[in-house]
Amino acid sequence: MQSVKAQMMKFVIAITAVLALIALALPALAENMEPASVRNCTWCHGASAQGYAPAPRLAGQRSQYTENQLASFHTHTRDNPFSKQYMWAAAANLSPSTMHYLAVYFSKELPKAANDGDKELAASGKTLFEDGNPAANKVSCAVCHGPNAEGIRDIPRLGGLSYDYLKRKLAQWKEGYHAAAKIPMPGIASKLSSNEIEALASYLSFVK
Repeated sequence: MQSVKAQMMKFVIAITAVLALIALALPALAENMEPASVRNCTWCHGASAQGYAPAPRLAGQRSQYTENQLASFHTHTRDNPFSKQYMWAAAANLSPSTMHYLAVYFSKELPKAANDGDKELAASGKTLFEDGNPAANKVSCAVCHGPNAEGIRDIPRLGGLSYDYLKRKLAQWKEGYHAAAKIPMPGIASKLSSNEIEALASYLSFVK
């Protein structure tokens, strides 16, 4: 019959082995666990924040832009209907440090193109994005948003966003929503025709 001491030693060894396995697994588990603040965003913005038609993709977005928009939701200066309905409340209790964390976190996620626009309109949308329409005094979008619609500093990345989201957003600029936003975007959007909005939104949805 084994002594009590021998049995205790076996128990200790077994417990030590289990704890060692848990310790090895914890880093991998931690990497796959989203912080609560991130999870609150991905419930609406989709897995890895790739977005849906109503809720735009956050993955790969310019961090300065995202941070500015969260602050704008918080202060109610971004005033379009979906912002009022969803984002004002979502950003109400976010601290500046949390806004910064979320913006940087999502900027590092690899973006994927929505690929949901009208392919037949993409070519004319590309021309309008790259060259503008000088005859109608409409400036190239690429001047501010970058040659690949990747965004610059606090100017947002447009490439790969959902066609429906882009179309709705451009139409809302025309309607005067988010009028507190800095120049020149409200003025530029107000000059776009419905056909131009359709073409731009279609083209940008395919940009990777």
